[in-house]
This record gives sequence, C-alpha cells and structure tokens, in this order.
Amino acid sequence: MTAAELGRALREENLTGARRMVAETKTQGQYDDALSLLAQHAPTSPAITELLIETLDASGVVHRFAAAALLDKTAVDDVAQDSLISIAESISSYDGRSKVTTWLHSIVRRRVVDHLRRAREVPELTEGLGPADRMSSAIATRTAVRQALAELPEIYRIPVTLRDINQAPYAEIAEQLGLPVGTVKSQVSRGRAMVAARLSGPDGQGTGD
Repeated sequence: MTAAELGRALREENLTGARRMVAETKTQGQYDDALSLLAQHAPTSPAITELLIETLDASGVVHRFAAAALLDKTAVDDVAQDSLISIAESISSYDGRSKVTTWLHSIVRRRVVDHLRRAREVPELTEGLGPADRMSSAIATRTAVRQALAELPEIYRIPVTLRDINQAPYAEIAEQLGLPVGTVKSQVSRGRAMVAARLSGPDGQGTGD
C-alpha cells in the first residue's frame, strides 16, 4: 500500500479498499500515515469518519491512553467511549501538524480530567454528563439524531437502538444478538461515535438544544 493509493480510495469513498489498505499498514509500519490520511479526509465524509472510529477502536490506542491514566476498567471503558465521540465531533480540528496519536492523546487526556471531575462532584441535570451519556439521551429523544442512527450500518444500528432507545441492559442485548457483552459494548460505543460524526458532518444538524 502507498499513501497515494489510500488517498485515492478515500477520495473515491472506496471504503472496502481503504479498510483493507489500512489493515495492511499495521504490518508495513505505515499505520501513523494511514491514520493521518483518514483524519484528513474524515471532515468531508461521515463514512470515512466512521472508518476512522472503527480503526481507532479496533487498534485499542484510545483504550491504552485511557488506561495509562486510570486503573478501573469500567472507568477506562467510559473514558474511551467519551473520547471516541469527542474525536468524531471534533475531527475537523485536526490540522495535520502533529501525529494523529498526539492529537488523540490530548482528547483522551481532557476526557480523563472530565471523568475525574465528575467522580468528585454531584452532577446537575445534563451538565454533569459525559459525551456518551449525552449522546445516549439525544438518540433516545431527538428526531434528527434518530435519523442519523437509522443511516448507520446494521451492525451498529441494532445494538445502539436496543441500548439507547429500548434501554436494554448490555447483558440482555448480548444474549439477544448472540454476542459477547464486550463486543456489544464496543458496537454501541462505535455506533454512538458514528452518530456524532454524522451530526457533525457538513449536513449535520448538531445535538445542541
């Protein structure tokens, strides 16, 4: 894979080819270059932002950054989910002057600080909620957000619908879908971030009040 080939696939929104090329970079030592191309093209396409979110979550890099600052696994999972949503919402702020991982680390660090602050304080209404909780609430109640959810691939749409609209526990969703609980949590996390990406795209309506 060359940067030119991946760039062409992204410009053409050939996501199947782009996904294959990104996977190849892990063994070719070009992973940072691939992430940079994904991040540069993501602001123009929710689909590419979705591929970036999938890639980052599958790589575990966001979880590793969170785990470096937090000991509790549940807290790490929560911060990683909040971080993925923040990445999707703020992808247009990536200017390419630093490595994507450096930019990611700054986002995760802010979400860690937010998590620790919330842990010390009593939240008031939605002001004390993290990005994942706010997105969950928006999916459950707002028409524009539900429309963005309806456009997601089925693998993410169904778990998010069961979790955020039907309010089903993760264990129940896992049993219904025949998947491990960890897989369901990952699908919900990615799905919420993808909804945020669609709302933050050129035609997005936003989740603000």
